[in-house]
Amino acid sequence: MRKPRDFIAYLQAAPLMAVLLAFLIAPIFMIVVVSFWGATEFSIYPAFQFDNYAFLFGSPVTYKVFFATFKYAIITWAFTLAIGFTVAYFLAFHVRTQAMQTALFLLCTIPFLTSNIIRMISWIPFLGRNGIANQALISWGVIDEPLEWLLYSDFSVILAFVHLYTLFMVVPIFNTMMRIDKSFIEAAYDNGATGLQTLWHVIVPLTKPGIMIGTIFVVTLVMGDFITVRFMSGSQKANVGRLISNDISLLQYPSAAATAVVLLCTVLIVIGLLLRFVNIRKEL
Repeated sequence: MRKPRDFIAYLQAAPLMAVLLAFLIAPIFMIVVVSFWGATEFSIYPAFQFDNYAFLFGSPVTYKVFFATFKYAIITWAFTLAIGFTVAYFLAFHVRTQAMQTALFLLCTIPFLTSNIIRMISWIPFLGRNGIANQALISWGVIDEPLEWLLYSDFSVILAFVHLYTLFMVVPIFNTMMRIDKSFIEAAYDNGATGLQTLWHVIVPLTKPGIMIGTIFVVTLVMGDFITVRFMSGSQKANVGRLISNDISLLQYPSAAATAVVLLCTVLIVIGLLLRFVNIRKEL
């Protein structure tokens, strides 16, 4: 027999469960259902068929697009991890006062008070053929003619991704580093460890939960993003998000739903693999 306390706990969780059911589970369920429907040039019709998945996995474009998506995610993850770890390490171990740590951390968040699209588009006049970067390099004598690959290329796409999502790596790493007992670091130094050895054998292992949370944030955001690839590549590059967006613009909702289901499963597999390396429940 259940205790009244258990019933009250379930009752308290019921509103949240209702919200999750209505706005998370139900939409995902509908996407899965629609992914098995059929479509013509002018309409869609309910059915149970695997034509959308057969076309998706039978097209070489699908594999190219997924490869590009993973490429963007991995490269962006590497840069955001390097930058995020460095910034978090500086804030946690080199800034002595908590007030200064808070001030510098808030300074890092100021650019994120504006729209992602505005921050992303701001790179276009900087990286363009006649932009600030090319003009500065030419005036310094570094190059003789403008660099074409600065804009509308993989470089500009990854640069925008790193700019947009680095904070999602800084925050969890910084939060984890602030919980590290400073006596561990002092003990490492007392036992003759160098700064690099202390970093690699003490700080990095204790920061793994934060690194993993930041990795999940960055990887999932990059894999689901499509507007950044569209604008920063000049519509010359594509990822899975662009593929879904194109299908929706053509009113091919079943095909878009099938691609979304595959993307969702891929992201869940990636997250599942990441969670096998570290237990982030301690962090949460």
